[in-house]
Amino acid sequence: MDRDSASIREELLRLRQQTEAQVAALDGDLRSLFEASRASNADDEHDPEGATIAFERAQLTAVLDAARRRLAELDVALRRVDDGSYGVCERCRRPIPVERLVARPSARTCVACASRR
Repeated sequence: MDRDSASIREELLRLRQQTEAQVAALDGDLRSLFEASRASNADDEHDPEGATIAFERAQLTAVLDAARRRLAELDVALRRVDDGSYGVCERCRRPIPVERLVARPSARTCVACASRR
């Protein structure tokens, strides 16, 4: 593995670690929310003060799902670094611009191919 691949791998691992921590925190928050709603007999559906527990649970679940998808995408990116295909578009086989990889390190397609989806 060359120096560029090693530094890319290191950055992807750092992002993966951050995302893993986020998933763990969100999962804990969701569990706490479930526990709190079980322990409470409040009528949150008619609470004039704000969002319902069901709404909060749905929001938290959506954010957790997105974090888990990001984690899976980072795993794919790490495998691509290892097999030498990182930074190459899966569709057209052209290089993915560095700016795109900086903005979205798990990108598997170039901008042109991504916009054709």
